[in-house]
Amino acid sequence: MPRYRRGFDVDEAHDWLSRRDRRLGTWMKRLGPIQAQPGWAKTFDPVDALARAILFQQLSGKAASTIVGRVETAIGSPRLHADTLSRIDDAGLRVCGVSGNKTLALRDLARREAAGEIPDLRRMSVMDHDAIIDALVPIRGIGRWTVEMMLMFRLGRPDILPVDDLGVRKGAQRVDKAERMPSPKELLARGEKWGPFRTYASLYLWRIADFTVDPKATTDRSQG
Repeated sequence: MPRYRRGFDVDEAHDWLSRRDRRLGTWMKRLGPIQAQPGWAKTFDPVDALARAILFQQLSGKAASTIVGRVETAIGSPRLHADTLSRIDDAGLRVCGVSGNKTLALRDLARREAAGEIPDLRRMSVMDHDAIIDALVPIRGIGRWTVEMMLMFRLGRPDILPVDDLGVRKGAQRVDKAERMPSPKELLARGEKWGPFRTYASLYLWRIADFTVDPKATTDRSQG
């Protein structure tokens, strides 16, 4: 059974994509290299990470962090798991600022953890990314995008392309100088060229989507 290491060689990915896609390669040269993500080298707890993902949904980082802090205080632990979440009832979660839907999602997560349905890091290390997605998306409140972010930024899987992400789609539109963003289906087909390093391509597409030219810097260069 193959074991999947966390992270990949970003230099190899950079060289591969530069050769495979001239348009993307031009942007890559302009933006410079993207380093390995720090999360690849850090251990993490999948259940706790999923619980936090649920709590952070549709909130600003500051508001979500405040709610998470209240929950941690209420359960007396920095670890969000079935055993610790059982220390607080639904009314207590509401007092912490957790919505009804998120409470249901946390309870479903805890139930599935107790039933052994959520793979730990050791199990994930021998699962391909589709198997991990299939194992986690049945959890209430956990969609494919959330799992894809875990695969990319925590597990460091090299070939993930989140085709539903608006930033990735906008980046692809700018690379191809298209009049509209590609649909998820169109992006999936377009991304075939980027395999087996679609994760690294996605990191660039986010940066390309957010890239703006500083007018002052442009003026300064033109006067140099």
